[in-house]
Amino acid sequence: MKNELIFCPLGGSGEIGMNMNLYAYGKPGSQKWIIVDVGVTFADDSLPGIDLIYPDPGFIVDKKNDLLGIVLTHAHEDHIGAITYVWKRLKCKIYATPFTASLVTEKFKEKKIDIIPFLQIVQLNGTVNLDPFKIDFVTLTHSIIEPNGLKITTPAGTIFHTGDWKVDPNPLVGKKIDEEKLKKIGDEGVLAMVCDSTNVFSIGKAGSESDVRKNLLNVMSRQKNRILVTSFASNVARMETVFYCSEKTGRHISLVGRSMQRIYKAAKQCGYLQNVIEPLDPRDSKKIPRDKIVYLCTGSQGEPMGALNRISNYTHPDVFVEKDDTVIFSSKIIPGNVRKHYNVHNKLLKDGINVVTEETEFVHVSGHPNREDLKEMYQWIKPKCLIPVHGEHRHMKEQIKFANEMKIPHPVQVENGDIVRIFPCEKPHVYDKAPSGRLCVDGDISIEEDSSFIKERKNLANNGFIDITLVIFNQGLLNNKPLINIKGLPIFEQEEFFIGIEDEIKKLLKTFSLKNNKQNENLIEGLKKTCRKYAKEKTGKKPITNINVIRI
Repeated sequence: MKNELIFCPLGGSGEIGMNMNLYAYGKPGSQKWIIVDVGVTFADDSLPGIDLIYPDPGFIVDKKNDLLGIVLTHAHEDHIGAITYVWKRLKCKIYATPFTASLVTEKFKEKKIDIIPFLQIVQLNGTVNLDPFKIDFVTLTHSIIEPNGLKITTPAGTIFHTGDWKVDPNPLVGKKIDEEKLKKIGDEGVLAMVCDSTNVFSIGKAGSESDVRKNLLNVMSRQKNRILVTSFASNVARMETVFYCSEKTGRHISLVGRSMQRIYKAAKQCGYLQNVIEPLDPRDSKKIPRDKIVYLCTGSQGEPMGALNRISNYTHPDVFVEKDDTVIFSSKIIPGNVRKHYNVHNKLLKDGINVVTEETEFVHVSGHPNREDLKEMYQWIKPKCLIPVHGEHRHMKEQIKFANEMKIPHPVQVENGDIVRIFPCEKPHVYDKAPSGRLCVDGDISIEEDSSFIKERKNLANNGFIDITLVIFNQGLLNNKPLINIKGLPIFEQEEFFIGIEDEIKKLLKTFSLKNNKQNENLIEGLKKTCRKYAKEKTGKKPITNINVIRI
C-alpha cells in the first residue's frame, strides 16, 4: 500500500464556528495525524441551558497514539474555545504563537490544569517539525493579532491551510500580509489549499483597520456626552483604535468586561498596546465628567452576561448610560445572535440613547476575505486543489463556483466528517466518511446534542411540570388530599384545577387495590396518564408529570 495524504474536517465545514480540521500522512491504518484548531460555536434558544458547542473528537481520540499534536492558527474562540474539553481526551502537545499561547494558558488555568509542559510557543513565522509534517507558520492579517496560515509540507507535497485571513494593507497592529512569502509558497507548488469561505458573497476587498480608525475618530469627535464602544474583545487593533480615538478627543478610557480586560492584559504581555493611554478602572471612571469618558465594553452580540447588556438594563455596578449618551457597535452581528443584539439595540433607543452601527456609519470592517482577496490568494498560492471550509454550505458551494471561475483545477466540496484523499490520486476527492457530531457544554459536563437531558429541558420549557404526592396507609387508605405542585402551566384558577385533578385521581384509585404493593408501578403509570390527560384538556399542554407514592 502507498502512503497517502488526507484531510478531514470535524467541525467548521457547513457552519460558521467550531473549526476543527485533521491532516494525516502514511500508509492506511498507520498514518500520523495532526489537528488544526479546536473551536466552539455558541448555542441558541433551541438548546436551553447550553452555552457552548464543540466538535465531537471521538474519531481522532481513537487514534490518539498516532496523534502528533494540536496546531492553533489564532486565538478566536471558534478556533481555540474547545481546547480544554478536547485536550483532556488527547493529552497531546499544543503549538501556538505567543498571543494565542497566552490565552490558551489562561483557559487551562481556569480548569486548574498545568498545560505548560504540553504547550510549545512558536515564534511568528516559525517552524514546527512533526515528522512526517513540517509546519511553517505564515503571518497573515485578520481581526485578531497573530493570525497564521500554515504551510504543511509532507513527503507527498504541500498543503496551505489559510486559517482566518484577509488582505489588509494597513492592519495597524502586527505586520502586513507577506505577499512575497505567499508567492514563494505558490511557486514551490501546492497540492491543496484549505481556505476560509466566510465572505465569499462580498464583492471587492474586505477593507482595512486604518479606514475604520479614520471614521471612528470622526464619529467620536461629534459626540457631546458619554461614549460607549462595544466590539469583539479579541480585536486588539480595534481596541488600540478606541484608545487612539479617546486620546485624540481628549477623553479617558475604561475597559468594561472580563474578556476585554483579559485580552488587554495578554496583548500588553506579548508586546502590543505599548503606546496607548492608561485605562481607568470602571469604579474610578464615575468621577470623570460625562463628556470626558469612553467605555470599551464587551457584549456587542447582546450576550446576557455581556457588560453592555447589564449597562443597558441599569444593573452594572460601575457604569451607566443616560439620555443623549452614545453607544457605538463596532462589530458585525454573528448569525444566531440577531435577536439578542437587537433587543439591546432597541432598549437603548427607547431610553433616548444614540446608537451607531455599521449600518449607519463605517465603524467596522470584517476580518475575512472578500472575493477580490480570495482572487489574490488564488493567484499567489496557485493550488492544484481548493477545499473551502469555515462557512455554511452556501458559502462553501459559492467558493467552489468562484474557484472554477478562477480556473483552479480541482475544487472539492466537503462537509464535516468527509475524508479527502489528496495524494495519491489523479484528483483529490472525498472517498470515505468519519464519524462526526456536536457535543454541548452543559455546566461543566459535555453531553450529546440529542441527550435526554436536553430533550427533558425542552419539554419542561414547552409544556410545564406537575408533581403529585400520594400518601397511602398500609390498610389501603388515602391520607387526606394529594399534594399537587405545578410549574409553567397556564392556570389562572388553581383551586378549580386542583379540585378537578383530585377528582380524576380518586376515580382512578377506585380501580386499584391500594393494599397491593405489587400494583405500585401500574398505579404510578396510570396516575401519570390520568393527570397528563386532564392537564391537556384544561390547558392544551402535556406537562412532564411526576408521581410520588408514599406508603406508611
